[in-house]
Amino acid sequence: MPTVVRPEFRPDPALSREEMESLQREVAGAATFRDDLPFDPAAVRLGNASVRAEGQRSLVEDPATESSDDADSTSGSDPPLVAGVDQAFLDDRAISAIVVTRGAEVVERTYAVSPLDIPYVPGLLAFREGGPILDALETLDAEPDLYVLDGSGRVHFREAGIATHVGVLLDAPAVGVAKSLLCGALGEEPDGRPQGWRTPITATERVSAPDGTVIGYAYQSRQYDSKPVVNPLYVSPGHRVSAETTVELVGALRDGYKLPEPTRLADSYADEAKREVLGE
Repeated sequence: MPTVVRPEFRPDPALSREEMESLQREVAGAATFRDDLPFDPAAVRLGNASVRAEGQRSLVEDPATESSDDADSTSGSDPPLVAGVDQAFLDDRAISAIVVTRGAEVVERTYAVSPLDIPYVPGLLAFREGGPILDALETLDAEPDLYVLDGSGRVHFREAGIATHVGVLLDAPAVGVAKSLLCGALGEEPDGRPQGWRTPITATERVSAPDGTVIGYAYQSRQYDSKPVVNPLYVSPGHRVSAETTVELVGALRDGYKLPEPTRLADSYADEAKREVLGE
């Protein structure tokens, strides 16, 4: 079971807004936005996709050019345990789902149902949903090496989105995968970009990081010929990973869908758990 190693950063929904924002600044100060991973990034893969060595920006995605056996020999190690985290909602409750994968294998699934104590406020998501996520983590047997959360990491006004908050609480590598851009400036316009395209997200005056700091990437994970404008994902480091490695990890975890496979599975499992709670 994952362990909370920084309990002083637990997101308390009873805090005032000013206290929440102050705590987020402390979380950001404790976060590491550089690579400090307990696994070889080249071992992160689903099927034939893997992250190449640091500094090599391309992904192995073509089954015709590299077999899974070749990928295994290239990585030199087993894929790490990756936890996808997502939620569904039922009235004033959150259903927090976690799916742990190793490569293409699902190792464990678990969920928890928790009350929601405050409404959604942009920039304060961790204080609404962070506690419920921790409740689900307490039911997990596995010890994930990497967490992939539905939400932002460093792409946040105070550099402390929910992926940063959870990553720092656990002192574990974490990345955020958001479907909309909370803040920051894109290097290029995203409309109509091909699959695999990416552009940096840089800090602006609304972000606590110095102007121009790369805080994440817009990444076009999937494109369809029949639908030429598909919005990209907005991926950012949560803790113990760099922005550049974050986008490579998300790309390697994609399995033909827009979302990386661990969070896609967690999204599906959250809906399944919701139906179970409703007795459907």
